[in-house]
Amino acid sequence: MPHNLTLGRAGEDRAAELLISDGYIVVDRNWRCASGEIDLVAVRRDVVVIVEVKTRTNRRYGHPFEALDARKTARLWRLAHMWARVHPDVARGRRLRVDAIAITGSDPVSAAVEHLQGIS
Repeated sequence: MPHNLTLGRAGEDRAAELLISDGYIVVDRNWRCASGEIDLVAVRRDVVVIVEVKTRTNRRYGHPFEALDARKTARLWRLAHMWARVHPDVARGRRLRVDAIAITGSDPVSAAVEHLQGIS
């Protein structure tokens, strides 16, 4: 597996661990449809959270959150609504939220983690 895919997978694993430790239940990973992919979907009480994970070994090309421009954020919201339509049993009665988690460091296991809630 190429390094960037291995790094991305390790970052998603770390993000899932963070969510679980914060009381979320991860209900989906790498959900795909014709319009794109959602890295993680988690549930906590009355909210379904669509999570975009950005993993970088360093900040040479900027902070991982800088990759979340208006176009990417709008696409994540479209994917969130598609996921909710496909999974009404989970989404019904819950609001949707889009979050981002940045993992920055050479080793995702010990790297810095930031959770940005409610991006729009």
